[in-house]
Amino acid sequence: MIRREHASGCFLALLGFLVVSPLCHAQEPQEPNQPMVYEGTVGGLRHLEEGQPPAMIHATVEDMKRFREANPNARPGVVQSAGTASDLFYHGGAGGIGVETSPKIYLVLWGSQWNNNDPSGEEAILHNFYSGAGGSSWLNSVTQYCQGVASGTVHCNGMGTPAGNQLGILAGVWYDNGSTAPSKPKQSQIAAEAVRAASHFGNTTASRNVSVQYVIATAHGHNATGFGTQYCAWHSSTSSASGNIAYTNLPYITDAGASCGANFNGLGPHAGITIVSGHEMAETITDQFPSTGWLDSSGAENGDKCAWISSGQGASADVKLSNGLSYPVQSLWSNAFNGGSGGCVLSYP
Repeated sequence: MIRREHASGCFLALLGFLVVSPLCHAQEPQEPNQPMVYEGTVGGLRHLEEGQPPAMIHATVEDMKRFREANPNARPGVVQSAGTASDLFYHGGAGGIGVETSPKIYLVLWGSQWNNNDPSGEEAILHNFYSGAGGSSWLNSVTQYCQGVASGTVHCNGMGTPAGNQLGILAGVWYDNGSTAPSKPKQSQIAAEAVRAASHFGNTTASRNVSVQYVIATAHGHNATGFGTQYCAWHSSTSSASGNIAYTNLPYITDAGASCGANFNGLGPHAGITIVSGHEMAETITDQFPSTGWLDSSGAENGDKCAWISSGQGASADVKLSNGLSYPVQSLWSNAFNGGSGGCVLSYP
């Protein structure tokens, strides 16, 4: 179970497959052949760069498999934690913001490396996927979570203001290809690109960035260190003159092959593109500024709890979106499923 305590402005956390480490220091790499210790969630909060806020990572297929093998009593989609419920609950928000009530996504194709360098067609897939995700029954489970309620709330039951799932979530695309992006961008560089994107789209005040997320997509062969081995993607936030900026580091997913979803569950070589991007989108909607929104007692978000399920309830599958196109997605955690017992769902209600 993840425990968070305030200590001199830093968090202490027991996170995923890592041993206890203070989030006010950069992570130390695993020693070769060192066995991993799975306690809590295999995805979740990580400190990636000194001086940057922690990020919520999306675990690889292999890490999730190892987690479930190390926890044979855990059923897929539920992070087992002795003496605690598996439901998501509200963590109070940041400045009153805990969810995206009218979510907007701005997609940024970062760097001239994208020019004539898209062998998997990820640009078009992302554009079509984000265009159809809003208003879909798949994404609709986010609407059961809300803000403006007390910390610890499990079921909104009409209270507060719910997360949104309106049509037209994709608000803009920026082909920022006039110069070369860093070949292995650091978190601080990705955060700076998100701030530049906010300026590009005219979102230059804090109020303009409420319910907004920026997806920073890096080009084939130019992904941040750790992609495909430590994570498939992650989302975080950064402060700026334009307010808090929520953003996602979205690598060129097919570069990681099966580790990040290629042919997962028989869904095709490009399956990971929409499974991973959908995971990050839904998590940001319900936890815009990590980790102040909706998480379980182990620090898992609605995507983490249902990541890489290959069979049974909540298994990843093709779903039809609101634009009539079908894409592979993972299920998302619903507190309301199964009479309030909770579980992973591909549609809601």
